[in-house]
Amino acid sequence: MGVTIADVASRAGVSKTTVSRVLNGKGEINENTVLRVRTAISELGYVPSAGAVGLARGTTQMIGMLVPDTAWAWAGIVQAVVETLETEGFGLRMLTWNRGEESLRRLGLQVAARSFDGLLVMEPEGAMGYITELHEEGLPVVLIDDRFQRPGFPYVATTNRLGGEQAARHLLEIGRRRPLVVAGPETFGCTRERLDGFLGVYAQAGIEIDRSSIVRGDFQFERCRSAVARAVADGLEFDSVFAHNDPSAAGVLAALHAAGLWVPQDVAVVGFDDVEMASYTYPALTTVRQPMREMGEAAARLLLDHVRGSPKAAPSCVVPTSLVIRGSTTGPSAN
Repeated sequence: MGVTIADVASRAGVSKTTVSRVLNGKGEINENTVLRVRTAISELGYVPSAGAVGLARGTTQMIGMLVPDTAWAWAGIVQAVVETLETEGFGLRMLTWNRGEESLRRLGLQVAARSFDGLLVMEPEGAMGYITELHEEGLPVVLIDDRFQRPGFPYVATTNRLGGEQAARHLLEIGRRRPLVVAGPETFGCTRERLDGFLGVYAQAGIEIDRSSIVRGDFQFERCRSAVARAVADGLEFDSVFAHNDPSAAGVLAALHAAGLWVPQDVAVVGFDDVEMASYTYPALTTVRQPMREMGEAAARLLLDHVRGSPKAAPSCVVPTSLVIRGSTTGPSAN
């Protein structure tokens, strides 16, 4: 059983009611008592449930944002969130999700302290249940979802299936009929969406892609490089590769170069995301653009609508992908 409010009360030498008052910031409480309660919370690792905290709206002009880490891949989303919030007179309190239960405890303490009016969430591994509870108890929450999770609260997503379709149509247009797919993690909804969209377009063109032509790279450069190197060594014939993110595609380029294959003359390559590195690879990477900045701005505006209780607040929002064509598919003699 996890740590309870009764455990905190016992450690601090106060009543459960007093702990609740400290969590909610209600009433006149002696500073020493508040310190004892907060010390007990910290020592015990107590994560306040949403029901134990009186969630208030519109009091801090701050928005919380829970992110998996501070990796460069999220820079576009975060920058758009910051700019949008600043325009609306709100600040941003960043929380990272990289220490599991410790991160969850920190989030609980921030919620308990009413440090923000609403919460933006990205990839809350292992915390979706708690995030959902916060929403159900009254905290405005918006998920920035690139994995097709579709929670029971507002989200901003992109069109992963359409992105797969866009990649397939482009490869077919340049005459590539034997693609290799380097897929993301099987557990991610976005992987299934991107794969289904891609395979569907080829099926409509009368081309059934064999499962042996779908390898796993799990969104990682080295795993994708190794997967493609094995495919080449095994004699698998392919004239193109659809990689499920841009670091994967960079791994594909490295493997093809090491095998003495020219891109795009021998093998055309398409990635997904259009992160900054995509334009710096050699050749520059054709990729499906996941609209990071647009998703960040849409998520911030959607959350602010819910924080303000706007009657026009949308339940969710989907921002479409687009194809960015560069040299990895349209270089010399690509057709």
